[in-house]
Amino acid sequence: MEIPRNLSASGSASGAGLPPGQRRRRDFPRFGVPFTSRPAVPDVPELVVNGAVERELRLPLTEVFDTLPRVEQTADFHCVATWSATDLHWSGVSFRQVWEHIVVPRCRPADAVAIIAHGADAVTAVIDLRDAMADNVMLADRLDGQPLGDRHGAPLRLVSPSQYGYKNIKHLTRLEATRTFPKPGRILGDHPRARVALEERDPYLNARIYRLIGRTLTPPIAWLNRRAARKSAYSHDIIT
Repeated sequence: MEIPRNLSASGSASGAGLPPGQRRRRDFPRFGVPFTSRPAVPDVPELVVNGAVERELRLPLTEVFDTLPRVEQTADFHCVATWSATDLHWSGVSFRQVWEHIVVPRCRPADAVAIIAHGADAVTAVIDLRDAMADNVMLADRLDGQPLGDRHGAPLRLVSPSQYGYKNIKHLTRLEATRTFPKPGRILGDHPRARVALEERDPYLNARIYRLIGRTLTPPIAWLNRRAARKSAYSHDIIT
């Protein structure tokens, strides 16, 4: 099967109107929790695949990028708190190709229905495999022509433009295959699918109510991120 070099940005608003409830930002800030120092990039970064698999796999990222062709896409990023950063150019490898060409033959996942993506900053997200296998989902190591910095998830980030930002795990270190869908781990904004086009912001709250909550919480979350940036000497990343 031919591996695409340019991924579709289906579900993205790039070049068009924004999805329901979203407002465009001029910048692309680091946003959300935890408000702590960003994890250091290891000397030999790797991606671990475990969980419902026959054999655990530890993949050096150099092997991933040597095995699969690099792909590019321009897409929008939609935060569940109602802001959007548009026309971001990502570079990396297709998640589907990682799964089909590396994970399946080498790990043999047993009836997995979802993955739990783990970041080195202790943030996790459960992603339905139906969503993870979409054409525009990728593992990115570059943004707008530059290697990912600690601000946006170095050395590897999961990019899923059709889902809200909390599914786009930064500092990706592990993919845990699972046969079941774990219960939500967040108090707010943890929809099982989190599809932007359907405004799946939260499994329980009405989307319009969640918009109000998100816009109310954005200023204090931004302030906490600014404070964390100052404390960890990342003053160049301060969110405005």
